[in-house]
Amino acid sequence: MKYFQLLFKGNQSNSSFVRNLGWLGMSGGVNRLTRLLTTIVLARFLTQYDYGLAAIVLTTNEFVKVFTRNGVGIRLIQAKEDNLESLAQSAYWLNWLIFTGLFIIQCLAAFPIAWIYGDKQLILPICAMGLGLLLLPHGLVQVALIQRENRFKVIALVQMLQISTDNILSLIFAIAGLGMWAIVLPKILVAPIWVIVMLKNHQWRPKWQFSNKNWGELLRFGSSVLGVELLKTLRSNLDYLIVGRFLSIEALGIYYFAFNAGLGISLGIMTSIKSALLPHLCGARDNLNKFKSRYFNSLKTIAMIIIPMVLLQSILAPIYVPIVFGEKWIPAIPVLILICLSAIPRPFADSASQLLLAVDKPEIDLKWNIIFTEIFAIALFVGVYWQSQGVAASVLIIHGVLMPLFTIWATRYVFKIFSTS
Repeated sequence: MKYFQLLFKGNQSNSSFVRNLGWLGMSGGVNRLTRLLTTIVLARFLTQYDYGLAAIVLTTNEFVKVFTRNGVGIRLIQAKEDNLESLAQSAYWLNWLIFTGLFIIQCLAAFPIAWIYGDKQLILPICAMGLGLLLLPHGLVQVALIQRENRFKVIALVQMLQISTDNILSLIFAIAGLGMWAIVLPKILVAPIWVIVMLKNHQWRPKWQFSNKNWGELLRFGSSVLGVELLKTLRSNLDYLIVGRFLSIEALGIYYFAFNAGLGISLGIMTSIKSALLPHLCGARDNLNKFKSRYFNSLKTIAMIIIPMVLLQSILAPIYVPIVFGEKWIPAIPVLILICLSAIPRPFADSASQLLLAVDKPEIDLKWNIIFTEIFAIALFVGVYWQSQGVAASVLIIHGVLMPLFTIWATRYVFKIFSTS
């Protein structure tokens, strides 16, 4: 965290964002270190087929979990103080309804997915991964309130504890010869950690009286946010689905390894940026100069972190992949480099999306994501004719062209609204 503070020392308008990003960055650094060790061991002990099966299980779970990012928490972050408690009580019971339904859906989905990919081994792990959905409602309101209060130290510490434990368990299970389960089982075992820490660090508790009073308000606001998250999840996993379906599970294993080894570090940082930026912007909406300063200083922070890191990782990939992960992963290097480079425009587009959310314009973000996803899907289907490298090249080209255009347009749009209001 000291690195972030020293790098941007003296920039008071950006201090809370840098501080929160620093905590999240520190957590991410520990997680990346344990993940690197785990990835090395997994690459040595798991086959490409194991990686392919794990990718299908995790992709299925991710598609279901996207409904956890339904905008309910964002509404609590934005809510006025006099309406917060009522919204929180309603959100608690709404979350239970949503997550119970999601658990059932994931279990039912396991059977057709196993049939599509022709492997019954997928059924049990897909169902087992759904168990975590039944734990999340216990702490979702608390985590939103912690974010609202800008206490990202708590978020960072629980992420570090949960993900590092997940990584270490994966390493142990891989050495023990559990194959695909070395990736899947730890994610099930560490799920209670998040709930326990959230309950311990916020005093809010539900009243044991069912309430659906504000469900309409929560769902109306959350519908655009959920739509955006659905489209982002589709984009994040569509390349997996296409490679696994049109090439092979072994090809998916190589692609999945390349994606995680190349983009894993960047995605962790981008998630931290996204989490810290919205409360940071919302705190300055009533002051145009302060609002604008926070946004553009945040973009500067992002550029100074992401761009050098991605370029260095891409340049060194041909050297470190065979040494660290083993020569069997050399075919993944071109895919890794292309996917890694696609990380550069992503956090800037995410920041523009958070800017739109901060000024209550989630519907515009949804429209953009619909257009982007349609173009992205077409590009992937074209790219698959050139195998995995063609898919990775499509990912890079579409992100590199469209995301900067969106970032520029959304930024101008929001501040034009402010200047004329």
